[in-house]
Amino acid sequence: MSRIGKSPVKIPSGVDVKFNDNIITVKGPKGELTQELDACVTLSIEDNTITFSRESDAPSHRAKHGLYRALVHNMVTGVSEGYKKELEIIGVGYRATATDQQLELALGFSHAIIIELPSEVKVSADTQKGKAPVVTLESYDKQLLGQVAAKIRSLRKPEPYKGKGIRFVGEDIRRKAGKSAGKK
Repeated sequence: MSRIGKSPVKIPSGVDVKFNDNIITVKGPKGELTQELDACVTLSIEDNTITFSRESDAPSHRAKHGLYRALVHNMVTGVSEGYKKELEIIGVGYRATATDQQLELALGFSHAIIIELPSEVKVSADTQKGKAPVVTLESYDKQLLGQVAAKIRSLRKPEPYKGKGIRFVGEDIRRKAGKSAGKK
């Protein structure tokens, strides 16, 4: 049996979980999320815990067992605590400014890039003298947050020679050696 699928999901106080017609709705202080479950996976809610079971040991059912348990766990964590991703922008002249739901990036192109973010994602840009600008994204939807962060990172991926570009805070970039000196 799936190790992930077997472990129950605890429902913290302040979070309301409803399940009917294979659709689970999780509502908490940060927001509300819904997810449709496959018919091969069933869940039961008892004593502030959610447990998952599957109808057979077929490989696709085993995979979905762990998948839906992980998705529901991410939903419960998101509406109660929320998620946060930080991106740092490294490069001379690279800047970021955030106003409301817009993020304006100067990444060395001939024009500034303006990104309109979904209402579920909160954005802030922090610029300190002598340090790389840091863009902080916060949301209760883990999937949407990861998608938005990946889209921003894809605008200028870190290059391997100087390390310039947009990277996640703490991300390790594999660096290459530049050209060696002239041969004799």
